[in-house]
Amino acid sequence: VLSFIIFICYIASLAASFMMAPLLEFLLALFLFFAYASKLNEKFKGLYWPLTDFLRCVTAAVIYFAISIAAVSKYNDGASKAAGVFGFVATIVYAIDFYITFNDLVTFLKQGSSDSPEGHKSE
Repeated sequence: VLSFIIFICYIASLAASFMMAPLLEFLLALFLFFAYASKLNEKFKGLYWPLTDFLRCVTAAVIYFAISIAAVSKYNDGASKAAGVFGFVATIVYAIDFYITFNDLVTFLKQGSSDSPEGHKSE
C-alpha cells in the first residue's frame, strides 16, 4: 500500500521520473503476496522464496532511500516532498522487514546445517 501511495505522489509531482521504482516495487510485492496466498511457493520448490523476499526488501530499502533523498532535495513542490517523506517511511518499513526476514533465514540455515547426517561421509 505504501508503494502505491508513493507511486501516486510521484505521478502528481514534478519528480515523475522516479515513479517507476515504486510501481515496480508495488507490482513485485503484489506478485509475492499472491504467490504466498495461492501457495505457489509450495508448488515451485526450486526457488527459495524467503531469500527472494529478503533480496526484494534490501533492494527496495536502498532504492527508496536514494530516490527519497533526491526528491526531497531537488524538487520544491508538495507532492515531491510527500513522496520523499513516504519514501523514507518505506525505507524504514523495508529495513525492518529485511531484518526480520534475515533472522528467519539465519534460523532456517542453522536448522538445515544441523540436520545434515554425519554418517554419509566416506573415508
